[in-house]
Amino acid sequence: MLEIIVAGIGIATILNLLLKKLHIPTIIGFIITGTILTYGFDLQDAKNSHDLKLIGEFGIVFLMFTIGLEFSVKHLLHMKKEVFLYGGLQVVLSTVLISLIAFHAFGLPEKTSLIIGAAMALSSTAIVLKMLNANGDINQEYGQRALGILLFQDIAVIPILLMITMFSTNDIPVTSLLMQTFVAAFALMVGLWFSGKYLLQPFLYEVTKVNSPEIFIGSILFLVLSSSSIAHLMGFSYSLGAFMAGMLIAETRYKHQIEADLIPFRDLLLGVFFVTVGMQIDFDILSEHILTVLLVLVGLILFKVTLIFSLIQFATSKRVALKTALSLFQFGEFGLVVFELASAKNLIDDS
Repeated sequence: MLEIIVAGIGIATILNLLLKKLHIPTIIGFIITGTILTYGFDLQDAKNSHDLKLIGEFGIVFLMFTIGLEFSVKHLLHMKKEVFLYGGLQVVLSTVLISLIAFHAFGLPEKTSLIIGAAMALSSTAIVLKMLNANGDINQEYGQRALGILLFQDIAVIPILLMITMFSTNDIPVTSLLMQTFVAAFALMVGLWFSGKYLLQPFLYEVTKVNSPEIFIGSILFLVLSSSSIAHLMGFSYSLGAFMAGMLIAETRYKHQIEADLIPFRDLLLGVFFVTVGMQIDFDILSEHILTVLLVLVGLILFKVTLIFSLIQFATSKRVALKTALSLFQFGEFGLVVFELASAKNLIDDS
């Protein structure tokens, strides 16, 4: 195991040094590192490790937390058009249209088609936000529009997972599942709001009085991980809980210090996440179905770019609409979660 860790760090460092000189994002270096480790150390079984995926997922958690620090409740309400209008239309239209294509063109069952449509409607939060932060474009107009759509996609994961649960069980009534989700969402928002308003500021004040950097960082890690865990226990994504926690801390005077202290943790875990993405690449499957993969890839890119551009162009310049569309054309990590859950419940097979 130590040899694999050392090799991974060495490969990632060398690759990213070379890529930086070519002005290529370090994300590519981490993905290539994961692929090299899988085939170099015969990690075909380890690449599906739940623990490894969980560690990588917390890279997204810290990324969403730092994004939340840049927001406040007022800021989110100000972005309601980007989040709920454009984000909602993109997810709904993408899901419906891709589902129809899967059903009619590929002859897949209705439930399978709907799951595929919902999964492919999602973009990669980790890749897009990492790029926007690295380029300093997160506060640009196209960056804000892309962020708004990504936030809705993250929220949309909840009803998508609920849909899979409904498809896989006949024991629990649909109305009961919907009521459970609504109650959980309400309890989560009220709980985090109460904690942020009445407990967070005094807690951070007492922590900073000690004047101990390690205690301060430990306290912030506790806040991030506990908020994420509570959200997950209530049926939501880790990253959504982290984003809400970041929004609450954004209302305090400690946001800038917290953001600076958490960047090393965020970037390290994000690197692990992209290594796990690289480990999922299977060249045997790629070579066997290369034409199908290329067809689906090109079709998905053209479809997403065209749809998002068409939705946004009426409210902004064509240049901003195109940049927004080009930033969101990829397939997302939450889509993999959707496929894994559907596969576990026998709603979609490997073929």
